[in-house]
Amino acid sequence: MNLMIAFKRFMRRLFSPITVMVIPHNDEKTYRFKLPSVGAVLVIALWFSLTGYVISVGVTTQKYNEIKDKAEYYQEQFKDLHTTVNSLKKAEAQFKKLFSVKNKEEVFKDLDTTDSGSIDIEMLRRQIEKSVETAGAIKDYIRQQKDMYYATPQGPPVSGSYISSDFGYRTHPRTGRKEFHSGLDLPASPGTPVKVTADGIVSFAGLSGGSGKLVVIEHGFGYTTCYAHNKEIAVAVGQKVKRGTVISYVGSTGDSTGPHLHYEVWKDSVPKDPTKFLDKNV
Repeated sequence: MNLMIAFKRFMRRLFSPITVMVIPHNDEKTYRFKLPSVGAVLVIALWFSLTGYVISVGVTTQKYNEIKDKAEYYQEQFKDLHTTVNSLKKAEAQFKKLFSVKNKEEVFKDLDTTDSGSIDIEMLRRQIEKSVETAGAIKDYIRQQKDMYYATPQGPPVSGSYISSDFGYRTHPRTGRKEFHSGLDLPASPGTPVKVTADGIVSFAGLSGGSGKLVVIEHGFGYTTCYAHNKEIAVAVGQKVKRGTVISYVGSTGDSTGPHLHYEVWKDSVPKDPTKFLDKNV
């Protein structure tokens, strides 16, 4: 019985009205609201719940934006790394090809060097940059080897000829005196095409005393070749030529005893024995 009376008193207090007054700042009129006690408790509880929810959503949104920004940053970094890796792969392929193919000319023709649970992009970038420097050095080396290959005299300047006078001291056919012969004499029929033996630029094309009609080609890397006693010259000073280009035609101009090509190879202003370059495979 006492328990029932206590319960009724509790329910009466729970639903007993509470007057809420709202007094505007610039208005004399006040507003009164009557709410049961339980209603006021529920309103306060709801207010705290909504406040907590809004704060939670704000924190979650901020974390989401941070994660999104970080993801976009990593995406950009990986794009850069992907481009760099592709460059490395291309350089590696060229490097492997250089040392796997015996015929270098084929290669040169195709040529165009913290544990926080997150990826350390800066460390990875430094490693990539170091690899890129190595690849760049390899590419520079390949490019230099290519240029040197095409600048080095190779093969005979006239086809089907033979050596009638070697490089070195000999008895001059006209004077009978022993003199140094700085090149090779290659007999051939008049008008036989003379082909340049390396890429270069024509530095002289014209008459030159005992050499008759002379062509001189500068190739770079210290190499120079000379072609003397020509019947006719087919190039002009300043003209760029490729190995195999016809630059003149065999004749017997100047101090010559018959139709032949006098061929010289110079390296760093010193005459070299051209026989070493006739069948040279650099």
